[in-house]
Amino acid sequence: MLHLRVVCPSGNTDSVIDLLRTDPGIAHLVVVRDVAIQPRGDVVEAAIARESAENVLDQLTDLGVVGSGEISLDNIDTLLSRTAEDVEAAAPGQPADAVIWDELVATTGEESRLNGIFLAFLTLACLLAAVGVLTDSAITIVGAMVVSPDFGPLAALAVAAIGGRRDLATRAGIALGVGYPFAVLVTVVLAVLGRVGGIFDPTELGQLRTASFIYHIGPYSIIIALLAGAAGMLALTSEKSGTLIGVFISVTTVPAAGFAALAAVAGHWTHCGEALLQLLINLAGITLAGILTLFIRRARVLPHSSRSAEPSGSEPG
Repeated sequence: MLHLRVVCPSGNTDSVIDLLRTDPGIAHLVVVRDVAIQPRGDVVEAAIARESAENVLDQLTDLGVVGSGEISLDNIDTLLSRTAEDVEAAAPGQPADAVIWDELVATTGEESRLNGIFLAFLTLACLLAAVGVLTDSAITIVGAMVVSPDFGPLAALAVAAIGGRRDLATRAGIALGVGYPFAVLVTVVLAVLGRVGGIFDPTELGQLRTASFIYHIGPYSIIIALLAGAAGMLALTSEKSGTLIGVFISVTTVPAAGFAALAAVAGHWTHCGEALLQLLINLAGITLAGILTLFIRRARVLPHSSRSAEPSGSEPG
């Protein structure tokens, strides 16, 4: 169940109440009159089944609440209520199958912002991957995969493609287009310093065993990227966040970037090109699979939605 809060002018309150009263996915409807200051009006709260949230958000938006007030949704970690259990059972569909489009846009929009934190995590992941390559340590390479924040922009590209959100696509493209070159450049600089200091021996790249998969391109590179992209989008849209860790570990994005930086410093241009191609294949495969998965997921809920794929709410902050 989710916690729904609506802040609206008093003139909209009765319409909001009537809408929520008739929805089978609503429990514990609460109305507090004349408590809102900006806008001056009322606050309406309720517990709502996840599978009903998208349809309710559609109708509240159609009432004009977004333009004059606020609609917010929060997860309820613990809810002890027989009424809520009955409501959730009566709501159409299953909670895991529900796609809340506005929530998805807000989540991917925030995770695809190019900022210092994004650059720091991507650079650290790239450096960890480089260390994992030099030490031929699978554990370190896996750690780099988990640290990398690149799935956020890739998911945002999929959401943008289905929802027609050019602004979201631009944001995600900038994050990837600037983030990866920056991370690789920092890794190159530090690799050069490591070579000068005797820490990095270029001949070590020709003796790899565990890390050799990073630049070996084959049909499985595409298959893994597609499967990981589908799993990632399913996890994102069903709030199975734990599954995302497995997605991060399964794809060769950051490890390929780290290896490409080392190969460039060592002058192994063939391996550098193969690693960069591996990176592009994985990024493209994850995005394509995310688009197809989201298209199928979105198509299943469209009959219950009054809006088009593009939400009419404001751009997430």
